[in-house]
Amino acid sequence: MGYEAIIGLEVHAQLLTKTKIFCSCSTEFGAPPNTHTCPVCLGMPGVLPVLNRKVVEYTIRMALATNCTIARESRFARKNYFYPDLPKGYQISQYELPIAEYGHIFIWANQERKRVGITRIHMEEDAGKLIHDPYRPISFVDFNRTGVPLIEIVSEPDIRTPEEAGAYLRQLRAILRYLEICDGNMEEGSFRCDANVSVRHAGVETFGTRTELKNMNSFRHVENALAHEIRRQEAIIEDGGEVAQETRLWDADKGVTLPMRGKEEAHDYRYFPDPDLLPIVIDEGWVEKIRGTLPELPDDKKARFIEEYGLPPYDAQVLTSSRPLADYFETCVKHFQEPKTVSNWVMGSILATLKAENKTIEEAPVSPERLAELLRLIDSGVISGKIAKRVFDEMVSSGKPPEMIVQEKGLVQVTDASAIAEVVKQVLAEHEKEVSDYKAGKTKLFGFFVGQVMKATRGKANPKIVNEILRQMLEE
Repeated sequence: MGYEAIIGLEVHAQLLTKTKIFCSCSTEFGAPPNTHTCPVCLGMPGVLPVLNRKVVEYTIRMALATNCTIARESRFARKNYFYPDLPKGYQISQYELPIAEYGHIFIWANQERKRVGITRIHMEEDAGKLIHDPYRPISFVDFNRTGVPLIEIVSEPDIRTPEEAGAYLRQLRAILRYLEICDGNMEEGSFRCDANVSVRHAGVETFGTRTELKNMNSFRHVENALAHEIRRQEAIIEDGGEVAQETRLWDADKGVTLPMRGKEEAHDYRYFPDPDLLPIVIDEGWVEKIRGTLPELPDDKKARFIEEYGLPPYDAQVLTSSRPLADYFETCVKHFQEPKTVSNWVMGSILATLKAENKTIEEAPVSPERLAELLRLIDSGVISGKIAKRVFDEMVSSGKPPEMIVQEKGLVQVTDASAIAEVVKQVLAEHEKEVSDYKAGKTKLFGFFVGQVMKATRGKANPKIVNEILRQMLEE
């Protein structure tokens, strides 16, 4: 029987403020355990939290970028639960009156554009982190993360496939990074996702029993965990069983989800308004001022790249996936005004090099200006495209400009037709059988002859001239 999955995602994004949400402790990642703490974020008796204004500003930026309605008044609540990494025994969050609601973003999945609703965005503080000893049955707690500001972005249950979930997460992270309010690092935990998933028979309106999935620290893990959980729930229903409402962990090594605990409901947390924090009243003038500072967002930039540079939608999607990558491309185009050629090199050699060296575009060993210099050498006929690959690799390893490498290595393209003709004559003389076969109708051997000429010239012969001379001599 046909089934349909219903997926909703809860994303927690750490904000890039210098200090925590309710105290002046640093939010810097990677400090020695328990060094970025104070009586406020540790919840000592008698302390009072003070809201960080920058947290509210960053949240409003995200709300505007995702088409949310910003509440005139919102307030914080206490979310009560007991866990070793939660020193106060409660988390300061928002519940009944969140700062933003009723938004949406658009995603591309399976070559279709889809609208995904956003139920709410609210502010809260992060909890600490447990570090489990791999050799002994004990855990250590690091409270450095306690009080780091988070926004939780809750989607509507509009997602139907793991691929759509991955596309939604990538788009959400891109927006956060464009706004420069979150670095989106899933490995460091600054961008985290919990997924709620249920299945139902196709055509049925009511939702099935949902499970919550945790412990997914990459887009691929989210997609794989959802795919497995959907199959698991379908198998239970097919066997006549009932899906248990519970929280499950994703075991990436085994490729399965495992039960963790029963799924909590809102009433389990005993929310109530935090008595130490006043309601937040947002002035409309402040919202409009923030709106005026928003950058060009991914969807708008992608549309402009297609229209202004004539790029295919796929190229535009890749190049606008991050703001620094889009900036790299546009800087290069300023110096070499052939957008599609630039796109091919950025998406090919540049991104391949970054992946191999585990670097970001900001750390690219070849600057956009240097890449433009290399492309001008190809365009002017100084070097061939094949030689350019060798020059590029040398630029990566040595940091030298392309013209210097071309001169030092003697890589200037041979454009002298008479010199190329001599090489062609020699190649044809050495391959008489292949010449006879070509003249007998095996025209695919033409590529073989071109390869032999390029090999004899160490790739330096101008390919266009080689082709012209070869055709002429073979016809003769």
